[in-house]
Amino acid sequence: MPTKKFFEYDGVCEDCKGTGVYQGMGEKDGAGIQCHTCNGTGCHSVKISYIPFEERKVSTKFKWVYPVNCGIVVGEKAGVCTYKDFGGQSYGDWLKGKPLPDKFEMRTFTCPAWYYQTFDWGFKPEWNECLGCGDFSSCKHFKSKNQCWERWDKKFGAKARLKREAKEKS
Repeated sequence: MPTKKFFEYDGVCEDCKGTGVYQGMGEKDGAGIQCHTCNGTGCHSVKISYIPFEERKVSTKFKWVYPVNCGIVVGEKAGVCTYKDFGGQSYGDWLKGKPLPDKFEMRTFTCPAWYYQTFDWGFKPEWNECLGCGDFSSCKHFKSKNQCWERWDKKFGAKARLKREAKEKS
């Protein structure tokens, strides 16, 4: 096993800009507090310990991998949902570097606006009917989100796939 290494340095404290005194939203008219990051010294000492990277480790813990999680619980429950219901791909395919399959998104549980807000903002639809609904699951179209996904596929699907493939190759 590789030996743990350390990297240490002293730098100007970013929170107080090296003054030792911090001024935030609550400190006004010349008031400040002793910076808790550097204890008032103006110097932030950083020590990083690490083990040099040799190769990605394989785990028996994982069965499925998702590119992002949109803030919902994901997993498998017999008779209720499978890993695939949440999109993503098998851990084995992910390890082999296979590209994400078509319709890899969490389509059963999210709409395109919800999913792409987290995954890739550039492909988040800005449709008028999505605006002002509060949270995504309160949208009047959420129960028929499959139609929103069909609309998204027509507008963005091919462009999004090309971007993903280019990113995976680089």
